[in-house]
Amino acid sequence: MKLCMIGTGYVGLVSGVCFSDVGNTVYCVDKDQKKIDSLNKGIVPIFEPGLEEILKKNHKQKRLIFTNDLKKAVTNSDIIFICVGTPTKKNSNSADLKNIYSVAKELKKIIKKYKILVTKSTVPVSTGDQIEKILFSLKKKKLVDIVSNPEFLREGEAIRDFFYPDRVIIGTDSKKANRILNSLYLPIIKKTSRYFNTSRRGAELIKYASNAFLATKISFINEISNLCEKTGVDVKDISLGMGSDQRIGERFLRPGPAYGGSCFPKDTRALIDTGNKFKTNLSIVKTVVNSNNKRKSLLTKRVEKILGNNLVGKKITFLGVTFKPNTDDMREASSIPMIQYLNKKKCKIKYYDPSGKKSEFKSLKNVTYCKNISLACIKADLVILHTEWNDFKLLNFKKLIKKNKFKIYDLRNLYSPQKMKRQKIQYFSVGR
Repeated sequence: MKLCMIGTGYVGLVSGVCFSDVGNTVYCVDKDQKKIDSLNKGIVPIFEPGLEEILKKNHKQKRLIFTNDLKKAVTNSDIIFICVGTPTKKNSNSADLKNIYSVAKELKKIIKKYKILVTKSTVPVSTGDQIEKILFSLKKKKLVDIVSNPEFLREGEAIRDFFYPDRVIIGTDSKKANRILNSLYLPIIKKTSRYFNTSRRGAELIKYASNAFLATKISFINEISNLCEKTGVDVKDISLGMGSDQRIGERFLRPGPAYGGSCFPKDTRALIDTGNKFKTNLSIVKTVVNSNNKRKSLLTKRVEKILGNNLVGKKITFLGVTFKPNTDDMREASSIPMIQYLNKKKCKIKYYDPSGKKSEFKSLKNVTYCKNISLACIKADLVILHTEWNDFKLLNFKKLIKKNKFKIYDLRNLYSPQKMKRQKIQYFSVGR
C-alpha cells in the first residue's frame, strides 16, 4: 500500500519506517526542511535502538520517501496518517490540537479521491468528530473516512512494539476503512497480536485510559515505597507479591522517580481536562497527577537529608538524566527539577548519559556534562543513579570515585543494600 505520514516526530518516523519495512511505500512529510534533508542523508533525529538501520535500508530501496511536499505525498497515497504533536497548552491541562486541525484544513484543499485519514496522534475524545466537521464536504461526497488508530510505542522499545504489538486499535464504523486497515496490519497481527475494531471515540479514549492506568500503577508503587521505608519493608518483595497476581500484573510496579516522558504527564492532564469538559470528576487521575508532582520534590529533599543541610560545594554526580533508558527524551524527566534545585543550592554537578549532552542544563552554572562514567564519578560526594541504563548496573564505585567517603543514592534499586554494606559504602535506595 501507499501511505503518507504527516509529521516526522517520534510516532510518525517510527511508524513510517516500520510500515515501509513490511513492504509499503511510505511518504514521511514534515515542514522542517532541515529535518527532511537530514533524514534523506540517513541521519535520525531521535535516539531509538535499531531505527537507523531500518530507515537506511528502506530509504535505499526507495520504499521510504522523506519530503516537505504534502500535496504530492497525499495525492500518491491511499492512507494518510496524522502524526503531529499534541502538547499541553500553556497554563492549561488541555491538549493543544492546533496542529491537528491545521493539517485537516490543508487536506481539505488536496484530497480529490477516496482516502482513509487516520489520527495516530494522541487526541482527546471527540477530536475525530471535529476533524469530520472540517472535512464535511469531503465526507459527504464519500471521499474520506476519518479513523482513530492510537499508537502504543514505548520509547526505547518502539521497533519491537510496532512489529509485536499487544493490540492494534482501529476506531471506525466504516466497513471499507476497517477492511483496508485490517489488510495493512495483517503482516503484524499474524504474529498472535489482537486487532480490535471499536468506535472512533472508543479508540481515542482507550489511549488516554491506558496511559492513565499505567501512570496510576507507577504512582501507587511509589507511594507504597514511601511506606516501606517507614516500616522497614523491602518494596521489591511487595512488587513481587503483588505482581504475581495475574489480575494486577508485575509491569510498572517498580518504584523510582516520578513518571515522565512524552506521554504520561500530558495525557493524564488532558484526560482530566476531558473529564471536566464532559462534567465527569476523574478524581483518581487527579490524585495520580498530584502524587507524581510531589514525588519530584520528595526525592530532591531526600538528597538534602543524605548530604546534610549545607549543600554548598558538594560534588554530585547524576548517572543518567533521561526519564527512562534507551531514549534521549528529556521531557518531564525528574532529573531536570532535581538538578535545577541542587544548582541553586550551589552544588557542583556532573552528569553522564549514554544518549549525550542535554540542552536543558546548558544555561546552568556548575552543571557539567562528562563524556564517560569515570570522568563523571571521580571525587564525587554523592552519586545519584537516576536512569537504569545497562551501563550503570555493574559499576565498581570505589574504583570510579577514588576517595574514601562518598554516598550512593540509587533511585532505581539497581544494587543490593547488603553487598553495599559489605563493601562499606553508604548506600541509599527507594522503598528499602
